[in-house]
Amino acid sequence: MCPPPAPAPAPAPAPAPLTTVGRSVPRREGADKVTGRARYTDDLTIPGAWYGKAIRSTVPRGRIRSITFDPLFDSERVVVVTADDIPGDNVVHLIRDDQPILATRGGEVRHREEPILLLAAPDRGALEEAASHIQIEYEILEPVYALEKAIEVFSTVEITKGDIATAERSADFVVQHEFRVGSQEQLYIEPQGAIAIPAEEGRGKAEASMTVIGSLQCPYYVHRALKRALNLTDRQAVVIQAETGGGFGGKEEYPSIVAIHAALLARKAGRPVRLVYDRHEDLAATTKRHPGIITHRTAVKKDGTLLSQDIEIVLDGGAYCTLTPVVLSRAAIHAAGAYACPNVRIRARAVATNTPPNGAFRGFGAPQSLFAAELMVEHVAERLGVSSVDLRRKWMLRLGDTTATGQNLTESVGSELVLDAALKAAPAIRPSDDPTIRRGRGLSLVFHGSGFTGSGEKKLQGTIGFEALADGTFRILTASTEIGQGTKTIFCQLAADALGVGLDNVVLAPQDTSLVPDSGPTVASRTAMIVGRLVQEAAEEIKERLTRERPPFKVEKSYIQPDSMHWDEATYRGDAYPVYAWACTIADVDVDMTTGEVRVTDLVTAVDCGKALHPVMAEGQIEGGCLQAVGWATIEEIKMKDGGYQNDRLATYLIPTALDAPRIRTILVENPYSRGPFGAKGIGELPMDGPAPAIVAAIHDATGVWLDEVPATPEKVLAACASR
Repeated sequence: MCPPPAPAPAPAPAPAPLTTVGRSVPRREGADKVTGRARYTDDLTIPGAWYGKAIRSTVPRGRIRSITFDPLFDSERVVVVTADDIPGDNVVHLIRDDQPILATRGGEVRHREEPILLLAAPDRGALEEAASHIQIEYEILEPVYALEKAIEVFSTVEITKGDIATAERSADFVVQHEFRVGSQEQLYIEPQGAIAIPAEEGRGKAEASMTVIGSLQCPYYVHRALKRALNLTDRQAVVIQAETGGGFGGKEEYPSIVAIHAALLARKAGRPVRLVYDRHEDLAATTKRHPGIITHRTAVKKDGTLLSQDIEIVLDGGAYCTLTPVVLSRAAIHAAGAYACPNVRIRARAVATNTPPNGAFRGFGAPQSLFAAELMVEHVAERLGVSSVDLRRKWMLRLGDTTATGQNLTESVGSELVLDAALKAAPAIRPSDDPTIRRGRGLSLVFHGSGFTGSGEKKLQGTIGFEALADGTFRILTASTEIGQGTKTIFCQLAADALGVGLDNVVLAPQDTSLVPDSGPTVASRTAMIVGRLVQEAAEEIKERLTRERPPFKVEKSYIQPDSMHWDEATYRGDAYPVYAWACTIADVDVDMTTGEVRVTDLVTAVDCGKALHPVMAEGQIEGGCLQAVGWATIEEIKMKDGGYQNDRLATYLIPTALDAPRIRTILVENPYSRGPFGAKGIGELPMDGPAPAIVAAIHDATGVWLDEVPATPEKVLAACASR
């Protein structure tokens, strides 16, 4: 008898999809950067390119009487561009039409370093020789430097909740303090630079009249500015991001000026022109963090109940508006801190001075106002005789609470989570063996809105494209740039997981305005959360279409504001941000009572990131932001003289080095946000917000004196101790 047939083998289980989100996969551009293959703007070889340079004002305020070339110099050897050579509008397109591309004869110069004319020459030697033969005469006008004397107001914001007067009448204590915050240089590793290529030297695109390749964060900012200045159409202006060595906001709006200058020179010269700043020019001429004065008046009960906050903010915008209104907006919205208060009044204004314009910098106004908010908690706790940690726990915003703008916090509120995580991780403070060293500890609790303020994302309607290609691979089309934070990697991670394919099957298209749609600027902690969500949604749609359609095909996704979000621009009421990220920082310092030097020895930072898409890069963002904040808090002091930066050299503008860096312990708290990609929230700016107030509180803990300002330089520390 024949044996029965063997049973058919069970089908092999389908392999589990290889997930990349939440794993620290290799960076897409990492190998090229560490091996030197990455090509930054100044590395690019463009045959026949000339060198460009801006000739700048040497006075803080005045009228141009005359511009003359030394008759002994042959000016035919160079190309000279003045305001008369601008074919379009003589404005740097942004929020307000107040900043000229080049000053005009008879026009007013409003700050030292204001560009007056442009030069291009075939070599650097001829360029510098030509620059030395230009004479500019001015009618000197009286400059304004002090915020208290400023008359022109760029922007105002007022936020009101409840009734301040009634709250103060019922208070047991009203505590008032003034806080001052200093300016700060972004100090990205690669200076500003652009190469402009006119049509005949272009990239084979017949419709392009001017192509600009540069170090930048926001290709479409530059694109709009270039179109307006040179009177070009969308197709005629092409902007391409080169590999970019850092931004921190400093390459948000300022590259528009560099690109326009290079393009004007290329247009007149009829050949490519490269305009790359050296470090001195970059430090002297570019935008910085807004300095300012913040005054807090806080009413409380004896039991610590918070009754009201009355806050006034004045920021220095410098000579021109740039992005000052939106910096002021974010500063005002965050001014009450991460706390629930029934009665709030915030009055904020930004004014003009005859100093170089200030602009975007990581945190975008929130570090300034949160510095004051956090130190105010310390002052109130001291007045009440209670722990500032306990007071924060009593005041902190929780699920269901409302912010100063009246926004109801409905999900992903991580205030208590990060506070508990940081306190648990903080090491014990060891006593110093040196009698001249005093040790102290301080803490801060902050939040930061992810994405554009209010209806900003709705107005922008950022768009991305996503292609399924015939060879089975996929390509993401977005204007979001890689500036060191990991965009090229996390977008591919999001797409690969949403598609259920390997990471190597997904690529990112170049950030070229002739190829990619406008997905919005790479700013405001929006890239991962807002644009990343669009990438995820587009990938999910492509995956569904692949079940019934053969590639190649393409989908586009644009941001759609949730129906639950409501914002009133006129009253500053409603949902200021889709969601907030949260952080608690604990700082330990050593203060040398002989020299006044403050050394930050240890930082613990717990961050509610929603979901860590790439843990190593998330930790890197936090560590980098914390170290920038350490510099702002302790040693990065910009000194002004006659309206210009006095310490405009790397030898005199100090930043923390590896030897100055404290030990930084980063704790990633995952508290998912439903509309973030795989639950993620934006955290790029958040790490800048918390360390400065924690450090100043630690200095007080060590010395018993309050500084109420940053940077806490040795001179200021010694003066405060002496006055005590």
